[in-house]
Amino acid sequence: MATNKNALIRYKVLDNCFRNPGRRYFIDDLIAECENILLEIDPESNGISRRQLFEDIAFMESKEGWSIDLARHRFGKKVYYRYADMSFYINNMPLNEVEINQLKAAVGILSQFKGMPQFEWVNELVPKLQQGMAIDEMPTTIMEFDSNQYLKGIEHLGQLYNAIFYKKVLAISYQPFENDIPFEVRLHPYFLKQYNSRWFLFGYNPEKKKHDWNLAIDRIVSVEETKGAYQKNNKIDWQEYFEDIIGVTKPDNAEPEQVVLHFKGRTGKYMETKPLHGSQKSKWIDENTLKISLHVIINYELERLILSYADMVAVIAPLRLADTVKSRLEMAIKQY
Repeated sequence: MATNKNALIRYKVLDNCFRNPGRRYFIDDLIAECENILLEIDPESNGISRRQLFEDIAFMESKEGWSIDLARHRFGKKVYYRYADMSFYINNMPLNEVEINQLKAAVGILSQFKGMPQFEWVNELVPKLQQGMAIDEMPTTIMEFDSNQYLKGIEHLGQLYNAIFYKKVLAISYQPFENDIPFEVRLHPYFLKQYNSRWFLFGYNPEKKKHDWNLAIDRIVSVEETKGAYQKNNKIDWQEYFEDIIGVTKPDNAEPEQVVLHFKGRTGKYMETKPLHGSQKSKWIDENTLKISLHVIINYELERLILSYADMVAVIAPLRLADTVKSRLEMAIKQY
C-alpha cells in the first residue's frame, strides 16, 4: 500500500481516537488502533512505530496539517491524548483563505458551463457549492470560454452525450445543407468533437458499415433512442484518430503527408505562438518569412484554414495542395 495512503488512514484513525470522549487513548493504545486498521486493510502492513506516531501527531498539529488543538492529560505516570474541543474533527475544519479563493475560482469556471445541455447538473451544483463554502459574493467573471449556447442543434448535445455514456442506439433525422428534406440515420454513438465552434457526432453506421461516420449537430433535426443491441467501439482510439488531422474530416485510406507553408511578416510571428497542429515545426528562413512544416492528412478543413490567411501564406508542398488553394483563390477573385 502506498505510504501516503497509509498516512491518510493513520490520520483518520487518530482523529477518531482524539474525539472519543468515552475512552482514554495513551500512546500504546493509539499505536494499536492504527495497526489494527492497517492490518485489516493490508495483512502485509508493517504497522506503525512509536516515532512515526509522534511524527503524525506533530504533522496534525502543524499548519501544514490541520492545526489541531490537542490536549495532553496526565493519568498517573502516563499521558492520554484528546482534542481540547471535543466537537472538533479534521473533516469539519473551516477552509482557509487560500482554499476558499481556489474553490471560488473553480466555481467561477464551472459557472461558464451553465446553460449547456450536457451540463444541467452545474445549475444545481454551483449554488450548493456557494452555500457550502459560505460564499456570499462571487467575483465578477474574469475568464470566458469560446462557446455559443445559441448554436443551432445545441439542444441535442445533452441527449447525445447521455446516449454515448449509457450506450444507446439512436435514430437521427438529419438534413445536410444540400438536401431539401431530412433522412434518417441509425447510429451507435461513440464520440463528440468540437471544431471551429461546431459540434460533430461520431459513431457506427450499420448501413454504411463505417465506425467513424460523423454528423454535424447543427444539421440534426431530431433524435430518438431505439431498441436494439448497442455495438461497442473496439476499433477506434479517438485520441489517435484525430492526431493526424486538422478538424474532423478523415478521408478513407488517406495517409499523413508533409505540408510546407510559408507565412509572411507578422502573421509568421503569430503562427509561432499558435501552432496549426501538434506536428508543427517552424523555422525563419529570412527576416520576413516563417517556414512551417506539418505532418498531416490533407482534408477540407486544412484547405479552409490555409485560405483564411489569404495573401499572408504560400503553399510550398505538396504541389497538388498548392494547386487546389490557387484554384480556389482564382475562383474567389472572379466574385469581385
